[in-house]
Amino acid sequence: MSNIAIIPARGGSKRLPRKNILPLGGEPLIGRVIKACLKADIFDRVIVSTEDEEIADIAKTYGASIHNRSKSLATDTSKVVEVCVDVLKSVDCETFCCVYATAALLNSNTIKASHLFFSRSTDSNCLMGVSKYNYSPVQALIVNDDNTAELLMPAYERTQSQFHPKIRVSNGTLYWGRRQSFLEEKTFYCSSLKTFEIPSNEVCDIDTMDDYNRLVGIFNEDSF
Repeated sequence: MSNIAIIPARGGSKRLPRKNILPLGGEPLIGRVIKACLKADIFDRVIVSTEDEEIADIAKTYGASIHNRSKSLATDTSKVVEVCVDVLKSVDCETFCCVYATAALLNSNTIKASHLFFSRSTDSNCLMGVSKYNYSPVQALIVNDDNTAELLMPAYERTQSQFHPKIRVSNGTLYWGRRQSFLEEKTFYCSSLKTFEIPSNEVCDIDTMDDYNRLVGIFNEDSF
């Protein structure tokens, strides 16, 4: 079965500039992600989609192929799904894994295990890397401008916690999909979605400097 990795990596992040190539242990984040994908030894190609020359040069140094992304798909409103569709229209494969460029803690064995689970899930067209919530969303409150609040899920107000639904959240690591069905549905929240729980020490979604500092802290702790 032909299988590729797609790593979306635009250069114009506003909240945390140049986040995809920030250093971690002497290497750019995206470099660590490419290495993990290659080490998993399950991909025919590892493709970085970018409009940025510096990111492209780094990605090639680490062994990735480059898909030249158009400027129209490199804006603040561009979606990862659109980027994957753009790549898949020009690449022939059966399955693919979209791996975030900042998922620098992701282990190659975890990538391989997620692939094995997905390949055996023949009844599923998509698989999503997920995590547990620190607090159940059943307890979530909608807070209004005047600081009054109401339950997000009032149906569970009087339900004991052991009877709450099992809930997981996408964690900014990876998604798997089958090329043909993905091009038709154009969503990772597909009609036959399955989940794969990523170890908590391999998860650190990065959007702000605080997120990055937390990532560095986790990496330094694991290095000792």
